[in-house]
Amino acid sequence: MPPFAELATRPRQDHDAKTRSSSKDETNVAAVLAAPGRFDIKPTSPPECSADQVLIRVRGCGVCASSLPVWEGREWFEYPMAAGAPGHEGWGEIVSVGSKVSGGKSGLLIPGQRVAFLGGPAYARFVAVPATDVVVLPPELDGMPFPGEAIGCAMNIFRRADIQSGHNVAVIGAGFLGLLLVQLAKQAGATVYALSRRESARALAETCGASATFDTEDWWGNAHKVVELTGGRGCERVIEVTGLQFALDTATEMVAEYGKLVIAGYHQDGLRQVNMQKWNWNAIDVINAHERDPQRYIEGIEAGVEATVSGRIRPQDLLTHSFELDELDLAFRQMTERPDGFVKGWVRL
Repeated sequence: MPPFAELATRPRQDHDAKTRSSSKDETNVAAVLAAPGRFDIKPTSPPECSADQVLIRVRGCGVCASSLPVWEGREWFEYPMAAGAPGHEGWGEIVSVGSKVSGGKSGLLIPGQRVAFLGGPAYARFVAVPATDVVVLPPELDGMPFPGEAIGCAMNIFRRADIQSGHNVAVIGAGFLGLLLVQLAKQAGATVYALSRRESARALAETCGASATFDTEDWWGNAHKVVELTGGRGCERVIEVTGLQFALDTATEMVAEYGKLVIAGYHQDGLRQVNMQKWNWNAIDVINAHERDPQRYIEGIEAGVEATVSGRIRPQDLLTHSFELDELDLAFRQMTERPDGFVKGWVRL
């Protein structure tokens, strides 16, 4: 059990009852993706809470870039989608627990307890999820938006990257994940370089601990500037966080011999080409830092809670834009357009 879990079990109000009636009596509403680019807000039936589940009153949900294709529309998606989809970065308060639920690894699962959770669909006021997919949030995080799944992804990527003190680390892409990774790598004692197309994101990367930042317009030239800054060796770790072809090419130019190229970007718009000769010649390790085991996600969220409480990461600084549920289309548009200062949006429920 993490050291903060004991604090996390402290009740915030009378928990003698299994259910907080004030939350249970609320009308359930959800965002329904009715067609590409259009969410409708509709009342829905409250979900049933089975014996091994917890019912959660959702208070917020992150807006994830991996959901952009389904919002924009592709021929293989079917609309309307399930109510609350594709929200999957939710947090909220437990309303009730199933008869077979006694607790969780990270603390007691009791009505009123604030939690982050996997799945959902979380663009809805209420969700029922397995108790194993819930992480308790300690009092230190009260009032803070906490998209646990996204934060957990950053922690899992960092774990897979195996960044050590003294490493040179390049992060390609300075969105929410990239900037958290800059923070983590700096805390680990690495020298960090960040590349991003946006000037505001590069400025944020510097505040997060990057020693130098570069734009991606001249990606080849700037990749070689990074190599020069490392004395010609290249970076022991290069983390690609954009999901785009150019970033794989950029990473290939920067990674040192026997280094690790960590693919954290979600590549979903077609096949990719890589310079396999250069990968072979430099004897690099290529790591696909995506997880499929829910337990790995939960471990990442737990690590993210601890890192936030201890101050190793500051996700609250990167949650730059909040929206109401009926502004969800605006949230996706802004994520697409990325106006100055935008890093990550989240929806209030």
